[in-house]
Amino acid sequence: MGVPLRPTRAIAPILAAAAVASLVAIARPAAQASVRVRVQTELGDIVLEIDRARAPNTAANFLRYLDARHYDGGMFHRTVKLDNQPDSPVKIEVIQAGVNPDRATDGFPPIPLERTSATGLRHTDGAISMARGQPDSATSGWFICINDQPSLDFGGARNPDGQGFAAFGRVVQGMDVVRKIQRASNTDAQRLTPPIKILKAARIQ
Repeated sequence: MGVPLRPTRAIAPILAAAAVASLVAIARPAAQASVRVRVQTELGDIVLEIDRARAPNTAANFLRYLDARHYDGGMFHRTVKLDNQPDSPVKIEVIQAGVNPDRATDGFPPIPLERTSATGLRHTDGAISMARGQPDSATSGWFICINDQPSLDFGGARNPDGQGFAAFGRVVQGMDVVRKIQRASNTDAQRLTPPIKILKAARIQ
C-alpha cells in the first residue's frame, strides 16, 4: 500500500488559501442571492424579487420588517395616478404600502439612502422602492412603480433634492393586482379609503 501524501510546508499554505477561496466563492452567491416574497392582499397576490446583491442595505432593511411580521396586517394606503397630483409638476404613478398600524411605533432606525447611481437599479415598471422624506430617512414604507418612472432615479426631478429613491427589487408576478390597487375608485386625494389590506407578507421558501 502506498503512503498517504501529506502536503509539504510550501504546498500547505497554497492549499489552505485555495480552500478559503473556495469557501468564499460558495458563500458569496448565498449571501447575495435574491429573495422572493409573496405579498397577499385583499385583491390578490403580488410576488416580489428582492435584490440583495445590488441594494444590500435597503434589501436588508425591508427583509427585517418582513421577517418581524410588520407587514402582516399592513396596507396599501396610497395610490398616485396622473389625475390626482395637481400640485406636482412632475407626475408619477405608484402605489404605496406600509406596516400594520399597530406596529407603527415598533420599528427600526432610518437607513442611509442607496442611490440608483450606485446600485444601477432603476424605477422601471414594477420596480419596488423605499418611501422617504429627506435623504437617509427611509424606514418601513415602500412603493411599486406603475410604468417607468425615471424622475424617481438619482438626478430625477420628482424630489427637489435630486437624490432619488432607493429601488431594491421588482414585481415578478401580480402586476395585474398592482394596477387593480392603483385603479381603486374610493380615494380621498391620493389616500385609499378604505386601504387595501395586506393579509400576509413572507419569504417564499
